[in-house]
Amino acid sequence: MTSSSDIVIIGGGIAGISAAARLAPEARVTVLEAEPMIGHHSSGRSAAIFIRNYGNATLRALNAASAPFLAEPEGVSETSLLSPRGEMLVATEADLSSLEAYLDGSEGLERLSPRQARDLVPILREEAIAAAAIEWDAQDIDVDRMLQGFARQVRALGGAIVTGAPVQSISRQDGVWSVATPAGTHSAPILVNAAGGWADRVAAMAGVRPLGLMPLRRSAVLLPAPDGHDISRWPLFANAGDQWYAKPEAGKLMISPADEDPVEPHDIWADDMVIAEGLHRYEQAVTVPVTRVEHSWAGMRTFAPDRTPVVGHAADADGFFWLAGQGGYGMQTAPALSRLAADLCLGRLSPLPQTVIEALSPGRATLNLTKGQNP
Repeated sequence: MTSSSDIVIIGGGIAGISAAARLAPEARVTVLEAEPMIGHHSSGRSAAIFIRNYGNATLRALNAASAPFLAEPEGVSETSLLSPRGEMLVATEADLSSLEAYLDGSEGLERLSPRQARDLVPILREEAIAAAAIEWDAQDIDVDRMLQGFARQVRALGGAIVTGAPVQSISRQDGVWSVATPAGTHSAPILVNAAGGWADRVAAMAGVRPLGLMPLRRSAVLLPAPDGHDISRWPLFANAGDQWYAKPEAGKLMISPADEDPVEPHDIWADDMVIAEGLHRYEQAVTVPVTRVEHSWAGMRTFAPDRTPVVGHAADADGFFWLAGQGGYGMQTAPALSRLAADLCLGRLSPLPQTVIEALSPGRATLNLTKGQNP
């Protein structure tokens, strides 16, 4: 099987699928996904929450730009992708500087007393809380509905999503990229690298300088709800020093040790020791011991060296476009990043501020790239 398109996208996570949906009205698009289904890796293992104040200044601008679409996802869903949750940070004495750094430049956060924090989440140890703050407007994201809605758009507009298509080789001749996979060879003048943890490997296969993207493991477990507590209205609650976080999930409690261990890109699994250490840190903050873990899993969060996504044309290869390094922000920034990717690929003006576009560029100074030198 061979196919010819205007744009080939490598990666069927939320980045690649949402970009394809934005491009499909004006271009013939083919998405190549290595796994048997889309969203198998990071996109299918997301914490699934929208937090306006999460990330650096560039990411917060992307969060704000994505919010209107998440609330009214025209063409993707007939109803909002968001539902109320809230995010509360609790700090020990050792975490106070981290909490203040998070609050600096934030909008819509309210400081709480230790008693107010415990009132919201009754299992917290009040005596262990030195300070707390809450973002009432943080909301759950229906990530599967968003991913599948974008995929329906792609197909309805004539785009193709090819699964079971890991990249075997990439070549370029006469201004056209060709990507060989077990599901055939797919060619296009523009190649979008939305391969998540594999994005640097894809670049190397294409003869493009890698950017030093680093896949990091993030683990989680599912616990029964604490006896005697209705957790449905609890906010996501987290240690301000990024030692753990907890989130109500379908009547149970999801706990993450907030780990960021470097890994080679693969189908990630949880490490028992990392889970045990994280649960121990969590237990120091609550009055209810962990007695049973119902399920554990892990996923990849892939960051650029400056922890800002990379979106734009490669300087060293015509027609090669980066859409990678979303880290832990992929779901909540997908509406803004997919629109930017489409605008740049199609030569349109973007409504995002130029400072944000430059901060996302693969040629930005903070990636410390020099010609002919890998990071």
